[in-house]
Amino acid sequence: MEIVYAVVVGAGAALLLRFLLPGRDTYGAALLPAIGAAVTAAIWAGMSWLGVDFASGWGWLWLASVGGAILVTLVVGLLVGRRRERADARALHVLSGGKA
Repeated sequence: MEIVYAVVVGAGAALLLRFLLPGRDTYGAALLPAIGAAVTAAIWAGMSWLGVDFASGWGWLWLASVGGAILVTLVVGLLVGRRRERADARALHVLSGGKA
Protein backbone atom coordinates (compact mmCIF):
# COMPACT_ATOMS: atom_id res chain seq x y z
CA MET A 1 0.00 0.00 0.00
CA GLU A 2 2.90 2.35 0.65
CA ILE A 3 3.84 2.24 -3.03
CA VAL A 4 0.60 4.05 -3.89
CA TYR A 5 1.49 6.92 -1.58
CA ALA A 6 5.02 7.06 -2.97
CA VAL A 7 3.78 7.14 -6.57
CA VAL A 8 1.38 9.99 -5.78
CA VAL A 9 4.19 11.94 -4.08
CA GLY A 10 6.52 11.28 -7.03
CA ALA A 11 3.90 12.41 -9.54
CA GLY A 12 3.13 15.49 -7.44
CA ALA A 13 6.79 16.44 -7.22
CA ALA A 14 7.11 16.02 -10.98
CA LEU A 15 4.02 18.17 -11.50
CA LEU A 16 5.60 20.88 -9.38
CA LEU A 17 8.79 20.65 -11.44
CA ARG A 18 6.73 21.09 -14.59
CA PHE A 19 5.81 24.59 -13.46
CA LEU A 20 9.32 25.45 -12.30
CA LEU A 21 11.25 24.38 -15.40
CA PRO A 22 11.61 26.54 -18.50
CA GLY A 23 10.12 25.42 -21.80
CA ARG A 24 7.02 23.81 -20.36
CA ASP A 25 5.01 24.97 -23.35
CA THR A 26 6.93 22.56 -25.59
CA TYR A 27 5.53 19.32 -24.15
CA GLY A 28 2.28 18.00 -22.75
CA ALA A 29 1.00 18.64 -19.25
CA ALA A 30 1.00 14.96 -18.27
CA LEU A 31 4.49 14.04 -19.50
CA LEU A 32 6.52 14.90 -16.41
CA PRO A 33 3.99 13.63 -13.84
CA ALA A 34 3.71 10.35 -15.75
CA ILE A 35 7.49 9.98 -15.82
CA GLY A 36 7.69 10.84 -12.12
CA ALA A 37 5.06 8.25 -11.24
CA ALA A 38 6.67 5.55 -13.39
CA VAL A 39 10.18 6.15 -12.04
CA THR A 40 8.93 6.20 -8.45
CA ALA A 41 7.08 2.91 -8.93
CA ALA A 42 10.03 1.26 -10.67
CA ILE A 43 12.57 2.26 -8.03
CA TRP A 44 10.22 1.36 -5.16
CA ALA A 45 9.45 -2.06 -6.66
CA GLY A 46 13.09 -2.76 -7.46
CA MET A 47 14.28 -1.86 -3.99
CA SER A 48 11.45 -3.87 -2.43
CA TRP A 49 12.48 -6.91 -4.44
CA LEU A 50 16.03 -6.37 -3.22
CA GLY A 51 14.75 -6.59 0.34
CA VAL A 52 14.72 -2.96 1.43
CA ASP A 53 11.85 -2.43 3.87
CA PHE A 54 9.81 0.79 3.82
CA ALA A 55 10.15 1.03 7.59
CA SER A 56 13.96 0.82 7.52
CA GLY A 57 15.99 3.54 9.14
CA TRP A 58 16.00 6.97 7.54
CA GLY A 59 13.38 5.95 4.97
CA TRP A 60 15.84 4.93 2.26
CA LEU A 61 13.06 3.50 0.14
CA TRP A 62 11.18 6.79 0.18
CA LEU A 63 14.29 8.86 -0.37
CA ALA A 64 15.56 6.77 -3.28
CA SER A 65 12.23 6.42 -5.08
CA VAL A 66 11.01 10.02 -4.79
CA GLY A 67 14.51 11.47 -5.14
CA GLY A 68 15.15 9.36 -8.22
CA ALA A 69 11.87 10.49 -9.71
CA ILE A 70 12.73 14.14 -9.11
CA LEU A 71 16.17 13.70 -10.65
CA VAL A 72 14.92 11.87 -13.76
CA THR A 73 12.03 14.31 -14.20
CA LEU A 74 14.39 17.27 -13.92
CA VAL A 75 16.72 15.87 -16.57
CA VAL A 76 13.89 14.90 -18.94
CA GLY A 77 12.14 18.24 -18.51
CA LEU A 78 15.27 20.19 -19.36
CA LEU A 79 16.29 18.00 -22.29
CA VAL A 80 12.86 17.69 -23.89
CA GLY A 81 12.27 21.44 -23.78
CA ARG A 82 15.58 22.29 -25.42
CA ARG A 83 15.37 19.54 -28.00
CA ARG A 84 11.83 20.46 -28.99
CA GLU A 85 12.73 24.12 -29.44
CA ARG A 86 15.65 23.20 -31.72
CA ALA A 87 13.52 20.73 -33.69
CA ASP A 88 10.77 23.33 -34.15
CA ALA A 89 13.28 25.92 -35.38
CA ARG A 90 14.75 23.40 -37.84
CA ALA A 91 11.30 22.43 -39.09
CA LEU A 92 10.33 26.07 -39.57
CA HIS A 93 13.52 26.69 -41.52
CA VAL A 94 12.91 23.67 -43.77
CA LEU A 95 9.21 24.32 -44.30
CA SER A 96 9.73 28.01 -45.08
CA GLY A 97 12.40 27.23 -47.65
CA GLY A 98 15.08 28.98 -45.63
CA LYS A 99 13.19 32.28 -45.39
CA ALA A 100 12.46 32.09 -41.68
